[in-house]
Amino acid sequence: MRRWELTITLDAGSGLPLFLQLSKAVADDIRIGRLKPGDVLPGTRALAERLGVHRNTVITSYQELAAEGLVRSQWGGGTFVAEQPPGSPMGAPATIPAPSYEVAPPISRPPSARVPPGMLMMFRGIPDVRLLPVAMLARAYRRAVSGHGRALLSYGDPQGHVRIRSELATMLSRSRGLPVTAENVMVTRGSQHALDVVARGLLAPGDIVGVERLGDPSSRNVLRLAGAHLVPLPIDHEGLDVDALAALIARHRLRAIYVTPHHQFPTTVVMSAARRVRLAKLAFDHGIAIIEDDYDHEFHYEGKPILPLAAGADRANVVYVGSLSKVFAPGLRTGFIVAPPRVLDRLVGVRIASDLQGDAALECAIADLLEDGELLRHIRRMRKIYLVRRDALASALDRHLGGALHFRVPDGGMAVWASVDADIDIAAWARAGERQGVLFCGARVYSFDGSDEPSLRLGFSYHDETELADAARRMARALKQTR
Repeated sequence: MRRWELTITLDAGSGLPLFLQLSKAVADDIRIGRLKPGDVLPGTRALAERLGVHRNTVITSYQELAAEGLVRSQWGGGTFVAEQPPGSPMGAPATIPAPSYEVAPPISRPPSARVPPGMLMMFRGIPDVRLLPVAMLARAYRRAVSGHGRALLSYGDPQGHVRIRSELATMLSRSRGLPVTAENVMVTRGSQHALDVVARGLLAPGDIVGVERLGDPSSRNVLRLAGAHLVPLPIDHEGLDVDALAALIARHRLRAIYVTPHHQFPTTVVMSAARRVRLAKLAFDHGIAIIEDDYDHEFHYEGKPILPLAAGADRANVVYVGSLSKVFAPGLRTGFIVAPPRVLDRLVGVRIASDLQGDAALECAIADLLEDGELLRHIRRMRKIYLVRRDALASALDRHLGGALHFRVPDGGMAVWASVDADIDIAAWARAGERQGVLFCGARVYSFDGSDEPSLRLGFSYHDETELADAARRMARALKQTR
């Protein structure tokens, strides 16, 4: 097996014998964790040639290390770091010194989407990667690389490969009512990357940005890192409270507003048509950018299709952010931005400053699936599956937790937003749920100020019907323990 060469430097003018310099360097690497238990050391002849010293120097150094118990030699098999070197705990991580400059506090992170074996994860609405057509995607990737490998693996267009931009423009025009061409679209590494580019491109430190009071903490982090001062706005059964926005505009100069009007995150509420019209007009009249995050547009199950703000009459101020990650899988980071030409030029420049381009090979593979209609067929299959899962979860919650949870079956999205009886301690219930093998959390995770309210978001897309029924039973058992 090929191994990376171990880099060691010796100083012939230091006055310390070379064999001691070498043994000390290796001993230090073992104690700080750079060399780990069981690691094989270079052969004496090869290391001597690399360092430009006599082989006996290396042999003597290894003997010194063996005498200290730091290494062991195997006849005919080489020299290895001891399984538990003296003074070094087994598997100790490499020691990295702390910097002398000031470091800001860590940025809050959302709960991990990784699910331990046997655990049911209900706090997120994310795609079921078990249903991903891996073979189909692999074939498309192979076709892209084999057909255009050299061009795709070199530098490309920072706006994204023209094939996927053209296909996305067609999709957005036909299914979402956006009158766009490939020139209005930029491909990103997921919707979070898209939001980061938009925030850094449009916002300056101190700019006031309106956000929904309940929302995605990761998205708020992106806006804050761009220097924005965030102001929360209430939401209700019709989505964002536009009256509250108008009152805020009367008091402050807003630079932008970030909204999720299609399936509001986390409540899944669809913003009413009247509010959409008024929001877009307010933004245009007052020179405010609307950042519209349409993160799961494809999964709407009831009623007529809902068109984005970016498709409306006063769309000039809307920067539209979307994602294909919810269609495929979170690991396939493919998002997009749609914006007017002057705005998009600015955003492309911002993207180049930190990320010269996306994954052109993956972009062409996805374009291939779009051109062949495979992606559309996959979306239709997933929409049917998630509709069945939505109804399965609603039925299971009614059956096992009907006296504790109250909810409206959502028209779309990948989760249910449920209110909880006021006498239930959600945090205690969640801890008991984890012991029962089901993960969920209350509204505090999504709250702007960390305040609590008696509500839960329960995803249904990640698990099948049997798993969802089991999750509801586990939640019921956990609730019984807390009471």
